[in-house]
Amino acid sequence: MNDLFEGLVGEKAQSRESQPPINIKAYFDGACEPKNPGGTASFGAVVFKDGKRVWDCSRLFVPQKGRELETSNNVAEYCGFIAILDWLNLQGWTAEAVIVYGDSKLVIEQMFGHWRIKKGFYVLLAWEAKQKLRNFKRLRGCWIPREENGIADELSKAELLKAGVEFRIQPNP
Repeated sequence: MNDLFEGLVGEKAQSRESQPPINIKAYFDGACEPKNPGGTASFGAVVFKDGKRVWDCSRLFVPQKGRELETSNNVAEYCGFIAILDWLNLQGWTAEAVIVYGDSKLVIEQMFGHWRIKKGFYVLLAWEAKQKLRNFKRLRGCWIPREENGIADELSKAELLKAGVEFRIQPNP
């Protein structure tokens, strides 16, 4: 099986010769500071098309009233992933070849690999993401080390910095 197209959602992998190149690349990241779980969660996401940055976002996760402490890094990571899916869907790019990169092994493995969704504050978001993935024909995910996720990492921490949140877990950018 061709590793370039392994894990495509909604269709079987085919050879490189029969597939157009992947020209849409997206990255997501999440953070929860100054403690995880229970801190302030934020996420960042960025999309490139043909090597050009076409969209990005940096937001705080706002929990439902009465559930303010139900935050975690995993919640933030899933929010970043869902933000990408929502934006791609709004662009009408559900049939495009897309690769989504993230440094969250949990998100990548649960969405594209072999890990089950178990328990945690993130579970409802994971099921929401799984449902949204069904709209995409040629989207795949790929885990990358944190060092290769710099732009999304910066975006995930930007709102925390604006909010004056103290960084205790991850280094202050």
